[in-house]
Amino acid sequence: MDVSMPEPIPARLETQLEAAWRVRQAHHAPRITFAYPVDTALVSVTGARCALDCAHCGGHYLQHMQPVEEAQVEGASSILISGGCDPQGRVPVLNALEQVAALRGAPGGAGAAGQNPGRKLNWHVGLIDEPTATALSPYVDAISFDVVGDRATIEECYGIDATPELYEQTYRMLRRHAHVVPHITIGLRGGALGHERPAMDMLARSGLDALVLIVFIPTPHTRYADHAPPTVEQVAGLLAEARQRFPDVLLQLGCMRPRRAYRAQLDPLAVRAGVNVIVSPSREGKAAAEALGLQVVQTRECCVFS
Repeated sequence: MDVSMPEPIPARLETQLEAAWRVRQAHHAPRITFAYPVDTALVSVTGARCALDCAHCGGHYLQHMQPVEEAQVEGASSILISGGCDPQGRVPVLNALEQVAALRGAPGGAGAAGQNPGRKLNWHVGLIDEPTATALSPYVDAISFDVVGDRATIEECYGIDATPELYEQTYRMLRRHAHVVPHITIGLRGGALGHERPAMDMLARSGLDALVLIVFIPTPHTRYADHAPPTVEQVAGLLAEARQRFPDVLLQLGCMRPRRAYRAQLDPLAVRAGVNVIVSPSREGKAAAEALGLQVVQTRECCVFS
């Protein structure tokens, strides 16, 4: 994968990074969290099944999750609950609610939801409706919600008949019932940019406390397998833009981003762009945090619990 970026850093990006760093200094303590989510179990309510076969995923990432019927969560202090979507882009979360409630238990033993909250639960729910959100809410510590900012990206990537307005309405509805952490995938449309700034516009209108930015990964056996991710410069620029646009928000660089050389180049720029949290940072990212005098806090769970 070619992740080359002109050296030195392009002047425009350097200016963006410097401005973003000033915002971080003004609004946040000199501290950064490095999240290593080893204590978060991954559970799918549909196993490896998904009706959508999305262009960027194709069900690939469900293969790495435990089916809810067989899940072993001993030793985990939290659970990420996801699953494949139905043709309307909804994860059938209520079908497995009793099983998830049993898995929630308590880190040291059995416990009933609502009496002993036990393991923290982070849900990926898709475009569920309000009755579903209401029924789910007693079992939610966080909802991770993917925000998509333009219709072309929705149609090409997910293949569903939905609009950005529906994503915004769903996001606002979910916030009435739970703590919601929006996610924006940079380069979701096969590595091409386009939906990201409209997605940020949507969040600016609707409100947010935290924002997770992730990056498109070319994944084997998907329709986008031969596409390149967005350039490191593009991603770093959007991180810096998000920092300036949402000065008080907890800004996070999530686990879904290309590895190796890409991450080695991106992570130190992300630190300079003022992010508060990086999941599984590269050595270069850790060195950048040290060089900038940031106090490092390490956690062992999904970044939404930071």
